[in-house]
Amino acid sequence: MNNRLKDRLATGMFWFGAVAVLLILFFLLAYIFLHGFKSISWHFLTSPPETIRAGGGIGPQIFNSFYLLFLTMAITTPVGIMAGIYLAEYARRNNITEAIRLSIETLTSLPSIVIGLFGLLIFVNKTGWGYSLMAGALAISVINLPFMVRISEEAIRDVSDEMREASLALGASHWQTIWRIVLPSALPGLITGGIIAAGRVFGEAAALLYTAGMSSPALNFQNLDITSSTSPLSPFRPAETLAVHIWKVNSEGLIPDVRQVADGASAFLVLTVLVFNITARWAGRYIHRRLTSSQ
Repeated sequence: MNNRLKDRLATGMFWFGAVAVLLILFFLLAYIFLHGFKSISWHFLTSPPETIRAGGGIGPQIFNSFYLLFLTMAITTPVGIMAGIYLAEYARRNNITEAIRLSIETLTSLPSIVIGLFGLLIFVNKTGWGYSLMAGALAISVINLPFMVRISEEAIRDVSDEMREASLALGASHWQTIWRIVLPSALPGLITGGIIAAGRVFGEAAALLYTAGMSSPALNFQNLDITSSTSPLSPFRPAETLAVHIWKVNSEGLIPDVRQVADGASAFLVLTVLVFNITARWAGRYIHRRLTSSQ
């Protein structure tokens, strides 16, 4: 077998693998959307579970998912960026920084169910909060932090040394250089990583089963008192997210229209994640063009 034939065979195998993955993804999305869009309506998306047929809508679950997203990113974003700044700008090559990087890699590979059990022990039981949005947000933050730290470190390292040296040569301090030069230049990568991390929040269920809970109290959306258990803004109330709701209705099977509810919720969840990922790519390219004045 000559080299040209080997090259053609290898190229054909690569193309076959790529096409196979795309076909599987296409049929999976087509199956979810074809079955799910039949059940989606405005009433289904905005009403609580008990008001539509036997299974109801997913309005509270959608709100809980977005509120959990807000709480999670409020924790993950500043901590992840500060850790990335430390590793990229201040950390030296020694045993301590190697231990930090090893810990980050270990957290990245941990199953979410293990994070959920950890959250149950620490954030639910030890704090006394019980099943709550805050416990779920802290558990998801543990999952997202390694990803956010790595994205932040890589985005900051990608900023050219010439820009740092020029800033320092003009008399700026190290922190002023980071704040005014490095972070704005790394902003496209940071935003892209943040949006992708946000999209991962919607699809998480295992960790939330043990932290945020599998039920929600009857919410009064006119009650804005965050200390009230019926207020939608309370971070210390149990909250069933959309992914947990899909798992719950399928596993329990207590409602006659479980298939319609699960299909509609799944289609909306997949569509939301797709929008997040497309937004991440568009926002990263747009901000890069704006900051670099490139066409």
